Amino acid sequence: MGKAFDIGAVPFNAEGWGPPDSTITGSNINLPLNVPFAPFSRSDKLGRIADWTRNFNNPTRSKNPADAVFDFTNDDDDDTFHLVDPKPPPRPKFGPKWRFPQQRQLPQRRDEEVEAKKREQEKERARRDRLYHMNRSNPNQQRREAAVFKSSVDIQPEWNMHDQIPFSTFSKLSFTVPEPEDLLLCGALEYYDRTYDRITPKNERRLERFKNRNFFKVTTTDDPIIRRLANEDKATVFATDTILSTLMCAPRSVYSWDIVVQRVGNKLFFDKRDGSQLDLLSVHETSQEPLPESKDDINSAHSLSVEAAYINQNFSQQVLIRDGNKVTFDEANPFANEGEEVASVAYRYRRWKLDDDMYLVARCEVHSVVDVNKQRSFLTLNALNEFDPKYSGVDWRQKLETQRGAVLATELKNNANKLAKWTAQALLASADTMKLGYVSRIHPRDHFNHVILAVVGYKPRDFAAQINLNTTNMWGIVKSIVDLCMKLNEGKYVLVKDPSKPQVRIYEVPADAFENDYVEEPLPEDEQVQPPSEGAEGGEATTTTNDVEDKQIDGQA
Repeated sequence: MGKAFDIGAVPFNAEGWGPPDSTITGSNINLPLNVPFAPFSRSDKLGRIADWTRNFNNPTRSKNPADAVFDFTNDDDDDTFHLVDPKPPPRPKFGPKWRFPQQRQLPQRRDEEVEAKKREQEKERARRDRLYHMNRSNPNQQRREAAVFKSSVDIQPEWNMHDQIPFSTFSKLSFTVPEPEDLLLCGALEYYDRTYDRITPKNERRLERFKNRNFFKVTTTDDPIIRRLANEDKATVFATDTILSTLMCAPRSVYSWDIVVQRVGNKLFFDKRDGSQLDLLSVHETSQEPLPESKDDINSAHSLSVEAAYINQNFSQQVLIRDGNKVTFDEANPFANEGEEVASVAYRYRRWKLDDDMYLVARCEVHSVVDVNKQRSFLTLNALNEFDPKYSGVDWRQKLETQRGAVLATELKNNANKLAKWTAQALLASADTMKLGYVSRIHPRDHFNHVILAVVGYKPRDFAAQINLNTTNMWGIVKSIVDLCMKLNEGKYVLVKDPSKPQVRIYEVPADAFENDYVEEPLPEDEQVQPPSEGAEGGEATTTTNDVEDKQIDGQA
């Protein structure tokens, strides 16, 4: 066994804490050897040596940082005595105790940009909620037109469906046609007024009305020039630029449309029905924001189509120099009576070669002419219309001057099919420039009075490249449909765009279909396109959209 450890004598202080006073003031013989010792006062603060009781994660710990662990406030000798330093420990720079309370103390940003962003987010959230609740009943519904729109023509039970073509097959088609040749030019054109290029929202122009000028939307087989060319065997396929552009841009279409196909011998005629939707212009067709379903609403799809057709006709005549100076061509307007005032339009009957023994003749339209460097240039005139900024999310009066590209991008999103068809028609007519007008309502609830806010010109080929419109693909679609129809037997057929699916169907119909004994419902009876007087040549139809607009306004007043 080793020697026992001697701890020495430890004096006991019965009167308080620490060694007795006699031990400090007396001799130092009882002190441990080689251990320094110095007297201290109770008021001296030694600092914290060790603290085993403090817990940072203890929620029951006192929130007062002045509270110390070794609290001797109950000491009768000195109520202010504390053994340890009362200063709170330094807070860590990172951690939940520092980070989360700090966020509540960050100052709120009240600048306009942040507020505007919040409003846009709220608007987008509300729009998504509306779309969600609208499509909740049918989760498999891919496109919104199935729930809103019906077929453009009533499918009769005796009609025999020959084929259905999904739009997905159209995207792979391609066909190159040589440059067309002009067979005949008819009509007369007025010069474009270049002062309209300087119009801005600050100096807007009121849209005028041209009730005395007649506008013609004549189908293929009612055209006397096309009948003459068919008798002369100038081609095997006949159509108009409106019908061809509808076929070329079919994959972009949402609303239902129909085209009548007549196979007569070895010839093929593409026609439209009287009162067809092809005579009107769609509005917000490709928009994700649904339009009102009620036909009586001024912002319904049908009402906006009539309004857009009315705006386009008046816009195309207002931007001209009406001084009597006109450019005339080989023949006069084939649809006008002698002495009748007609709109400024020229018809170019053009022929394209589709095959060694197959040619296509189409009637194309140009609306105005302008002299550039002593050379004559043809123009097409069309107008986009703004009916309510809350549907598009862009206010033209505020954005047209500073952010015209954003306005055009929004229109390309909401009216992709209409703009593509206008571009295709300009390309078919070989127009040098296509003018787009921006026409808005004076008030969102007044669909009868409008103002012109701006007019912008584009080169058709450049604009087609901008909107991703491929010319070879357009002609590939036409060529495939022509080849398909050429395999059909003689008779009458109708191509119908399915209202709920991206596809077209071909039906064989009776020879007397779409005549007087058939009742169609694309337009109300009081808005059907009425035929002209018996003196009109060839029984052609005259579209009087201004009269239709008047009836519609009076009926809704």
